[in-house]
Amino acid sequence: MHSGRAERISAHMGVHDIISALADGWRDFAAEPAKGLFFGAIYAGGGLLITLLLSYYRSVWLILPMAIGFPLIAPFVAAGLYEISRRRSREEPAPWREVLSVVWRQSRREFGWMAFVVLFIFWIWMYQVRLMIALFMGLKGFSSLDGFLVALTQQDGRIFLVAGSISGALLSFVLFCTTVIAMPLLLDREADFITAMITSWRVVLENLLPMMVFAAVIAILTFAALLPAFLGLLVVLPVLGHSTWHVYERAMKGAS
Repeated sequence: MHSGRAERISAHMGVHDIISALADGWRDFAAEPAKGLFFGAIYAGGGLLITLLLSYYRSVWLILPMAIGFPLIAPFVAAGLYEISRRRSREEPAPWREVLSVVWRQSRREFGWMAFVVLFIFWIWMYQVRLMIALFMGLKGFSSLDGFLVALTQQDGRIFLVAGSISGALLSFVLFCTTVIAMPLLLDREADFITAMITSWRVVLENLLPMMVFAAVIAILTFAALLPAFLGLLVVLPVLGHSTWHVYERAMKGAS
């Protein structure tokens, strides 16, 4: 096991690599649709459950930031998708038992520490939203989501939207750089989570344009998938999970 040292990166990527990885991700989903839909249902079901709970406890104003922030946990749940793509790349079968056992094993490895990092960033996002609402919109309560959306059209609400968008973009960038390579690397190799995070940042910074294109694709597709009551996540997040594995393969090609 390595400690605090980035894995050697031998491949420099272009935008064409991202396009190819997305195409490979779609092919993986099409080849194993039941498994992809199973993992996608975890995201979609989790989003719907959170929405119902917030509505029940009359915290509907939290639905919008929760919906935006909820996909931040996607990289952790994607271990099964990475395993499917890894096996397909090696032309190996991907039975349910093996895929699910890999997901279970990750909880006992460094993957668990990465999950803590991801959830901590998600917690920061939710705390910032509450703080900015208090700063820009006062301590008023919102009895309905419609009322909250109407408040966003007012001057204080527009300022909140701008500040929240900037804050969310920065947090999303940090999370993307930290996890995009780290998560599949921890599944694929014996490395500690510090090494994985350093490697992930190096890959992004050394391939900034293509990786930012990939980040933009993730953001646009995920946001679009949220609109039909989270149901778009059934397909979008599995495809993005598979694609992330193929980006990782291209980034680490030939690395020891």
